[in-house]
Amino acid sequence: MDITRRFETVSEYNAFNNNETLHPLVSVVDLSKADPRAGAPIYFGFYTIFIKDVMCGDIRYGRHKYDYQEGTLVFFAPGQVAAVDSNGVLYQPKGHALVFHEDFIHGTSLGKHIQDYTFFGYQANEALHLSERERKVILESFAKIKYELEQSVDKHSKKLIISNIELLLNYCVRFYDRQFITRDNANKGFLEKFEALLNGYFQTDKPQTIGLPSVAWCAGELNLSPNYFGDLVKKETGKSAQEFVQEKLIHLAKEKIFDLDKSISDIAYELGFKYPQHFTRLFKQKTGLSPNEYRLAN
Repeated sequence: MDITRRFETVSEYNAFNNNETLHPLVSVVDLSKADPRAGAPIYFGFYTIFIKDVMCGDIRYGRHKYDYQEGTLVFFAPGQVAAVDSNGVLYQPKGHALVFHEDFIHGTSLGKHIQDYTFFGYQANEALHLSERERKVILESFAKIKYELEQSVDKHSKKLIISNIELLLNYCVRFYDRQFITRDNANKGFLEKFEALLNGYFQTDKPQTIGLPSVAWCAGELNLSPNYFGDLVKKETGKSAQEFVQEKLIHLAKEKIFDLDKSISDIAYELGFKYPQHFTRLFKQKTGLSPNEYRLAN
């Protein structure tokens, strides 16, 4: 079994790749300077953005793997582990990585909303595939950050570096929006699969035995990470995945309410609610009426 290489600090990662450490908390790493190596799991103790220039094998992330194509952008958050699967063959890394420690962004505007960049929680098979123009924008952003790292530190340094990281991440949001639209084949029928999944769930005894279907459960059943799944639902419907599930619940509840042999509590338990009052609260929030009021009105 391959031993995981752990990198807690930016300096450790720079040393591993034969790069000089210009700042202890942020670096633009030239991977072509690294020695040839075989693939192995790597633990990242910091935010990492890779742009790959050549094929080196598959990247394995958890149980998933995908073809690490030239011009692919991959994101890792602190605490994540990924592995290049080179089948034991040495390869020469090539490309660049932007790495920055969370301590660098604490107390800044970026630090306050870094969680908004949900692609740091995507699986590797949900990576960003860049066009040539997009790749140029990313490399120019890397170059600007590296330029600032090479200058003498002054009162503007940190602000400019963080501003450029934030600009880079905002471009990535735009490019992901484009990918959601253009990758029709990958996303084709996605909503239909989601609908079928929910329909199948409520036709079994899973609501009574497991409870309400969570967003994470739905994502897993569709072989997507929760973040990517949520973003895809939002892009396709304008609603969050949670809102989509809740609307399905309300639709089913309205049908069940017409069955006068069932109490409101019976319906709540059938749908997977642990407490009937939670069902009543959600129903009134979504319809403006309590379940009993809806039953009487209809």
